[in-house]
This record gives sequence, structure tokens and C-alpha cells, in this order.
Amino acid sequence: MDVSAANRKGLSLFALIMIGLGSIFGSGWLFGAGQAAQVAGPAALVAWVIGAIFIGMIAMSYAEVGAAYPLPGAMARFGSISHGPVLGFVTGWAVWIATASLIPIESIAGTQYMASWNFGWARGLVEDGHLTATGIGMALLLTVALWLACYWSVALLARANNLLTLVKFAIPIIAIAALIASGFHTGNFTAHGGFAPNGWSAVLTAVSASGVVFAFNGFQAVVNLGGNAKNPGRAIPLALVGALSLGLIIYLALQVAFLGSVPPERLAEAGGWHGVNFASPFADLAKLLMLHWVVTLLQFGAFISPSGANIGNVASSAYLAQNLAETGFFPKKIAEVHPRYGVARPAMWLNLAFSVLLLLTIGHSWEALASVVSAAMVVSYLMGPIAVGVFRKTKPGLPRPFRLPAAAVLCPLTFAFAACALYWSKWPNTGKVALLTLVSLPIAAIVLRRKGERNLAKQFAPAWWMAAFLLWTGLVSALGSPEFGGHGVIPGGLDTALVGVSALGFYFWAVRAGVRAHQAGLPGPDPVLDGRDASEAAPVPGPRAAEPSAAAVS
Repeated sequence: MDVSAANRKGLSLFALIMIGLGSIFGSGWLFGAGQAAQVAGPAALVAWVIGAIFIGMIAMSYAEVGAAYPLPGAMARFGSISHGPVLGFVTGWAVWIATASLIPIESIAGTQYMASWNFGWARGLVEDGHLTATGIGMALLLTVALWLACYWSVALLARANNLLTLVKFAIPIIAIAALIASGFHTGNFTAHGGFAPNGWSAVLTAVSASGVVFAFNGFQAVVNLGGNAKNPGRAIPLALVGALSLGLIIYLALQVAFLGSVPPERLAEAGGWHGVNFASPFADLAKLLMLHWVVTLLQFGAFISPSGANIGNVASSAYLAQNLAETGFFPKKIAEVHPRYGVARPAMWLNLAFSVLLLLTIGHSWEALASVVSAAMVVSYLMGPIAVGVFRKTKPGLPRPFRLPAAAVLCPLTFAFAACALYWSKWPNTGKVALLTLVSLPIAAIVLRRKGERNLAKQFAPAWWMAAFLLWTGLVSALGSPEFGGHGVIPGGLDTALVGVSALGFYFWAVRAGVRAHQAGLPGPDPVLDGRDASEAAPVPGPRAAEPSAAAVS
């Protein structure tokens, strides 16, 4: 059956594209071009194209399942619907970790750009590319300030989203034009080692670890909010294509502007692209070119873009925590929605605590945190193609407003691409993210045992492929090529091929596990096919439960 209008708030296609585009333009554009150029040189342009293709493949698999299940916080629920509660918790945990991690990273971005201000205290926020103790304190202040604004009313802030997105869209366009007009050096694209001075493996690393995947991650907002559109089946795929296409065009333009605007003498002085290390890439470059009005514009944009994106991050991460609470793996109190403000305040408190923990541990620079967060994002993408494969076999009668063409071929390839992207994130990032994800398994066991579940083997059977996949990828990463952070036991080229080929085996294992889980009745009632409407299936009770999701914009 088609879900009822209870969860559809009439979002237009334009509004959904603006939500996706606004989420794509957070802090990624402020740092991505500079970081990618440092890692891959001019070949960073190729990294953006590869990244867009990869995210596009992931997004299209989510478009099919998202249109079929237009539920609030949908990306955290597909694992539960396809494989049952344990894998649902593992994948929901991974999506929550990846989304909640975005809250502090946007505040770090704003703080690093504050260091370009002409004040002594501002220059003391960053030292050698890392936040000082004062810088961490400022990032904490920015995190708490925006969190408080969302705490009182996310919906109020979300009403300004379209205007905010247009402003965020205009600032990089103006910066691109100004940088190119100041002097464009075509020789930069071939000097100091050629177009790919660090080799093509560096291009692949740039996709995963230099902010490319991070920048395009905003597509999730379209999937999670697509159920609020007037026609989800049409709106979700069109909005994904529109937001990703526009995002790619602007990111390529930003990369070209950065590469061509760096003065050749500065490039020579740095010894090539690997030595061009700006704490605030575009602002520092504009200062170098004496474009003071551009510096001011970028400093303004450094607050608008990350702060705007964080409105969506705070709301989305709260919604994801609510989903985990409704499944019983987080305390039920996490899901409580304030009757007046329509926000899940306990979930927001949980996410604030997690943000502070990240800031005080690994969040000492945008680049350091972005590399780990990007790897976590790739893990959160894994369920899209697998869910398509499982539902095609177990739910042939499921209404599919959008069907992924050639799914039997594209889904395994997309999963293999995701596995390679996780590997390209480099050791030890792969190991950190694998460990952080696998922590959810003992938590699931404890919760199920406390709920009286005696047959844990049956409950965990559909999730073992994920544990094996993460351990295997981490092992290959540790033993792989030094170009991807490994110890060189497995030679370059063979390592990526090994990950990609083995990923195909894990994909078919995962789909088979999902089919068997359905045969065992583990996923439970289907939120669409069992006759209930989406408002009953939604994880958040209360008449205003959909409002935080509708505000999951940037």
C-alpha cells in the first residue's frame, strides 16, 4: 500500500533539491579543494568526478528503497527491515555515528576560518594546522550555541532554509569568479610532478580521506526527508540527481579556481602541492592574493555554511537516535519529543555529549576528523545496495515508485565500490571505524539478553556478514600497500583488487542472510506491506514528531 499523507508535508521538488544542495554545501567546500590538492595535486579534479559517481551509485540504490519506504530517518531503518533487529542496530549505529560526528566538524571548520581574522586572539585559535586549547574551546562554544538554538526550536530555524541555501550557494560562486579573475596560472596543472604528482593511488585516497565523500554526504538528507515530498517516487531520484549534479559542478569549479590561483612562486617554495598547507584554504589564498573583500566574504561564509549545515546535523542525528531508542537498543527516554517545541531533547543531549567527546579527543583539526568521519560515512552507505537486493527477492509485491535499472549488476558493483572506498580511507582510519562499528555487537547482545532473548545465535545470524566484512577489510588495510597506510605485505594494485573481488562475495552473503532472516521472521511486520500507514511505522510518537525531520536541512 501507499503510505498515507500523514508523513507527507508537501515538500516540493525544488525544496527537496535545496535541502540536498544545502546539506552538500557545509564545510566541505571550505576545505575540500585545498585538502584534495595537497593529497592528489591537479588530479584532485578526477577525485571529485569519481566521488560523485560513487555517491550517485549509492544514492540511486537508496532512492529505490527510500521511495518504497518513505519513513522518517529512513537510512537508519533499512537494516532492520531487511535483516532484523541486530543488523538494524549495527547499521543504525553506523549511520548515527557518521551523522552525529558532523556536528563538531562543522564547528571546527568555523573556528579554523576564524583564525584568518585580523585579531591576535583569533590567530591563536590554530597553530600548525591544529586547534589550540583556545581553538577547541571556541569550537565547543559554537557547537553549544547552535545546539541551544535547535534545542528551543529546530522548525523555526528550518523555515529560513531556502534563503540560507541560496546565500551559501552564492558565496562560493563569487569566490570562484574573484580568484580566477585575480590571475589564473595554467602552468600549475602540469608543474611540480605533472597532473598527478603523487600517483593515482593518491587520487583514490583523496576520494575517501580528503573531504570528497564528506562533501557529497548531504544526499542523505534527501533520502531521510523524501517521505515528506508530494510525490516521493518522483521527487527522491530527481532531487538526488539535481543536488549531486549541481554540487559536482560547483566543487569542480572550486577545485579549478584553487589550483589555478595559487601563485607559482608559492607552489615552488612549498616544493609542490604536498607542501601547500593552508589552515583556512580559500581565505588564506585570498589573503595571499590581496583580495581582502573576498577574505571577508569567505569569513562570513565560514559561519553561514557550517552553521547552516549543523541545523540539519543536529536534527538528523537526533532523529537517528530516536530510531535506535524505538527499536529498544537505546533507552526509551531518548525518543521522548517535547510537546511544545517538537524536538527530541534527550536525543539532542546524547548527541551533544558525543560531539564534546569527539572535540576533546580526535577533533583537533577539520582534516583529522574529516578523514575518520568519511570512512564512517562509507560504512553507513553499505546497506543501500544490499537492501535493494534483499527486497527484490523477499518483497516482489512492494510498491516501488522508483526502480533501479539493472539492479542485479549495479548493486553488487556499488557495494564493491563502497568497500574499495573504505579501503582507500587508509589505515588506521579503516581500523578505527571498523572497531567503532563493531562495538555495537556486544551492546546488542546485552540488550537482547536483558529483554529475555534466549536464542542469540538466531538473532545474530543475519549480522555476521557485516562483522566479517569489517574485520576482513581492516586486515587487508593493515597489510596493504603503504600508499594506503598499510605495512606493504600485500602489494599495491593487488590490495584494491582483493578488496573489490572479495566484496562481491560479501554482497551475496549479505543478500542471502537477508532472505534467510525473512524466512525466519526476524524483520517483523513490514511498515508498508502489513497494512499500517507510515505514521504508525514512524519511530517517533506524538503529533509533532515529524517536525525535527523536516528541519533536517542545512
